[in-house]
Amino acid sequence: MTDQELTVLIKKVSQEYFGKPFIHQAWFNSRLKTTGGRFHLKDRHIDINPKIYQQFGYETLVGVIKHELCHYHLYNDGLPAQHRDRTFKILLQQVGGLRYSPIESQVKKRTYHIYECTNCHHIYRRVKKINTRRYVCGKCRGKLKYIKDETLG
Repeated sequence: MTDQELTVLIKKVSQEYFGKPFIHQAWFNSRLKTTGGRFHLKDRHIDINPKIYQQFGYETLVGVIKHELCHYHLYNDGLPAQHRDRTFKILLQQVGGLRYSPIESQVKKRTYHIYECTNCHHIYRRVKKINTRRYVCGKCRGKLKYIKDETLG
């Protein structure tokens, strides 16, 4: 799907579900990582993440378009258009748009290095490795012993 086809689709969805025309432009923006789309207040164009169409298909794309059109039409009408606003939630539910993006965030899992004091058995979790010959337990000045790595996230 090209940017022109996307704009035509958004115009069709806008007229069908909102009864109002979409008179601005729409583009695919591959720099969007976890969001489905974005409505720009300044020039009122809409960016859509191409992953939505490629990974989740046409129906999900239409759901994201409805979401962005809710922002677009509410803003043009001078009404509150943020996610937390009641008018936005009601309109989104009426047209059947997606509330959240189906793209899961690629949050990196953090690895912790686990150390234990040989004297008082206090456990230390550290992101960076520490030199056990140089550092000692902060509670009892006992020697630290490396136990294992632990991944959380």
